[in-house]
Amino acid sequence: MEATAQRAAPLRGIKVLDLSRVLAGPLAGQVLGDLGADVVKVERPGQGDDTRSWGPPYLHNASGEHRDAAAYFLCANRNKRSVTIDMAQPEGQALIRQLAMEADVVLENFKLGGLARYGLDAPSLLALNPRLVYCSITGFGQDGPYAARAGYDFLIQGMGGLMSVTGAAEGEPGAGPQKVGVALTDVMTGLYAAIAIQAALAERARSGLGQHVDLALLDVQIAGLANQASNYLAGGVLPGRMGNSHPNIVPYQDFPTADGDMILAIGNDGQFARFCAVAGYPEWARDERFATNPQRVANRVVLIRQMRQVTITRDTADWIAALEAAGVPCGPINRIDQVFADPHVQARGLRIEVAHPTLGAVPLVANPMRLAASPVAYRLAPPTLGQHTDEVLREWLRLDEEQLAGLRQRAIL
Repeated sequence: MEATAQRAAPLRGIKVLDLSRVLAGPLAGQVLGDLGADVVKVERPGQGDDTRSWGPPYLHNASGEHRDAAAYFLCANRNKRSVTIDMAQPEGQALIRQLAMEADVVLENFKLGGLARYGLDAPSLLALNPRLVYCSITGFGQDGPYAARAGYDFLIQGMGGLMSVTGAAEGEPGAGPQKVGVALTDVMTGLYAAIAIQAALAERARSGLGQHVDLALLDVQIAGLANQASNYLAGGVLPGRMGNSHPNIVPYQDFPTADGDMILAIGNDGQFARFCAVAGYPEWARDERFATNPQRVANRVVLIRQMRQVTITRDTADWIAALEAAGVPCGPINRIDQVFADPHVQARGLRIEVAHPTLGAVPLVANPMRLAASPVAYRLAPPTLGQHTDEVLREWLRLDEEQLAGLRQRAIL
């Protein structure tokens, strides 16, 4: 088969003005940058994005200094150029408005109304640039009784129902509400924002007009409940915490082994029968209590107890080798170091390095999108604070050296 011809990056030529900070907004900007957009991150002079100092851990340069290189910041800010502008000053606000007139997209995650006092809210900028796609990310959206509240991932995981279905079951050791180990609501919101922005750009190609995109963490979290929400809406049954068990599929959870734990993700009756054969109990697949998934769900407690008595007799590696050979979905429970040491993860290139102006080679996680003809490109490492201020203002606004020096003298940059 002939190699697919390389084409231009999907979002090449799209200019994104990223006014966001922390995680959800910056992650959306990074996705757009990975896809080829020119993403300009506007930050506060002298301080920048809050996450620049959210450490340790930090990456250090050859002299042992870390400055603004917290690992948290590095995870969501590659393929961007950093510009420092003092938004609190009228002249800084005017500069950002000029940048917005050149942009295709503005991305922000200020509290509701937070940018209106600067004349940088959606109505103000859309009036100046009707082709603009203006994406706002807030905790609770642009309307509704909670709209003015601040929203944080942990808070939203609780309010949005995720913590009611995450954690050990009632009566088990460690039972109680539990958040997910990463800021999952922020991550999902960033991804939804990137999708919505691209949809708005596609619509603009037809209509010639931009629009305001309203993303709320709470909305995204509720949408992210997926089958758990559907189980409640369709069946009227209130889901609860089940640890690593699945509400609709059995067996689909962790099991103890002789040297640790493994996961079985058995999704149909054929896979269950093959597991039973490997385990040495083929009769389980013929037992009327366990023969079909609905029967296994109804008799979950009895089946899981019997399975646990068997799985603990063999090492994890032995089980995985035998079950994979039989076509039974299974796997280990890896630490993150084991994840990056996994030969398949290495073959897929999920750890990348990008050259940084002061830190050398910066290790990052690859974008998981694989586009055969227009692949993701890692053009820029996460920037140092204000690294590209002069470059962007010359390029986007055609400012000269005298104008830049004057702005810097007046502490606007």
